[in-house]
Order: sequence, then C-alpha cells, then structure tokens
Amino acid sequence: MIGLVLAAGAGRRLRPYTDSLPKALVPVGRAGIEDGPTVLDLTLRNFAEVGLTEAAVVVGYRKEAVYERKAALEAAYGVRLTLIDNDKAEEWNNAYSLWCAREVLAEGVILANGDTVHPVSVERELLAARDGEKKVVLALDTVKQLADEEMKVVADPAKGVQRITKLMDPAEATGEYIGVTLIEAAAAAELADALRATYERDPQLYYEDGYQELVHRGFRIDVAPIGDVPWVEIDNHADLARGREIVCLY
Repeated sequence: MIGLVLAAGAGRRLRPYTDSLPKALVPVGRAGIEDGPTVLDLTLRNFAEVGLTEAAVVVGYRKEAVYERKAALEAAYGVRLTLIDNDKAEEWNNAYSLWCAREVLAEGVILANGDTVHPVSVERELLAARDGEKKVVLALDTVKQLADEEMKVVADPAKGVQRITKLMDPAEATGEYIGVTLIEAAAAAELADALRATYERDPQLYYEDGYQELVHRGFRIDVAPIGDVPWVEIDNHADLARGREIVCLY
C-alpha cells in the first residue's frame, strides 16, 4: 500500500499565496513563518508514521513548485515520491484528477486530499478498519455539526454508504467525509471505471460523485469514524487560520 495525494488544485480563494503555489504547498505553520510546513508536508509525515514508504502526488496548477521540492520532501519524510501530471487541473474537477492516478490505485492507497489538515490518527483508524473484505473505507467525522458546504455521507451499518454529496439536508447525514480514504487494490479497476463515467458525464464533478456511482452500481463502500479530533479542509483564509491552530496541537 502507498500514499496518494491530490494536489492539482489552484485554491484561488487563498490568494495571494496561490498566485505562485498550489494549495497543497501553502504554509500552514504559525502565521508569519512562510517556510513552515504545508499540507503536503503534514500528509507525507502522516504516511511515514504509519509505515508507508512510497507515495504518489497528482499535480497540475503550479506543478513546478512540487517538482522543485520533490527531493527535499523525499529526504525529509523518507517517502519515495512519484508525481502524476493532471493535464486538465485548471479546467476540470477532481473526479478526473483521481482518475489520472488509476495505475497507482492498483497498488492499494491511502488517499488524502491536498487541502486537508488532519492528525495521523485518521490514517491509523483507516488501517485498523482493514479486514480482508472492505475494499473502500472513508474517514468520517460523525461529531461535527454539519451545514450546507460539507461533503455529507449517509451510511447504513449493514449496507455501507448509501449517499455521498454536498446536496443533502445536514440532518439526514451520518457524518462528513473528511477527504481521506483507504482504497484496496481490489477496488482499483471498478473505481477507475466509475471515475471515468463520472467525469465523462460532467467534467466538473467531484471524485466523491465517482464513489456515488460505485454505490449505484451495487459496490459497497464502508466508513471509519475518526472520533473527536481536530481537522480542517482549507478552502479560504479563515480555514487557513484554523489549520494553523490545529497544527500547533500535533
């Protein structure tokens, strides 16, 4: 199993940082320290702490910044990196971005969005959920009070995920998908086909819409509650401030 990070996004709401950097390389350390850790640093550190020695990173917007840091990141975390180019990163949404990594899915991956600050306990919970039968396991926050913008999930204990979408009454949701998934190698082909069908239907769809496509096809997706832990998806400057608070906790 290897790590996989989606880091192709532009993150325009984080300008001026993202004028020259992809969102995954925006510093999330203490305010004012511009050479502090980034989301990509934190994610690779998490991968290393759970024993992963290889990771792939899907790059697109300002990808040259990731290429420039590749050797330093490998040295810092002891994780060998493969960079995968997304040729439509500024045109299409991330269903296509994950599809670009379809070949590494065949190795089994822990997938992490390049804008999610979270503790290593999330990866540990996903790995602990492996039982030889589960093929895809989503990290789920069942504690947070949900609103309209979150990626909400309805999960049935007996049947797994039934719905995953932002377009849902928060009161109906079991919890929020935090952007981290364990994907076993046995799921690779079916997931890649579902992602292709998803972006071909509408290139602006999310990879979570690909998960929903899998569910519609009768594929079981499971969830692993992460407990009451601090995490944040960094979309804007308020999220960045929260991310800096969280990083100080671990």
